[in-house]
Amino acid sequence: MNTSDLKKQARLKRKKRIRKKMVGTQLRPRLSVFRSAKHIYTQLIDDTRGHTLAAASSMEKAVKEHSKSNNKIVVASFVGKIVAERAIKLGIKKVVFDRNGFLYHGRIKAVSDGAREAGLNF
Repeated sequence: MNTSDLKKQARLKRKKRIRKKMVGTQLRPRLSVFRSAKHIYTQLIDDTRGHTLAAASSMEKAVKEHSKSNNKIVVASFVGKIVAERAIKLGIKKVVFDRNGFLYHGRIKAVSDGAREAGLNF
């Protein structure tokens, strides 16, 4: 096993440990964040029904037009704002933040800060 496999295994282990304690409902969905090397993806998930209520990612046209720079933290913050705006349109103000096993710093923290700025509570 190489180093990247070990890191992925550790993240998935953390993800399992976190997810067994949290559940997203329709009134308080789970804000799940996934970070790849280039992009960041967010989803609002209702675990009781197994539905995605809203989503946003750094691959969307609006995000690419907004931030011409390659600063991933700025892009992540903007993605957080977009998903929060979509949640508020659906009448959702409170969410459960699921960092998906990633450490809470850098782009993951930027997404949560952007979502809080736009009006989500968690």
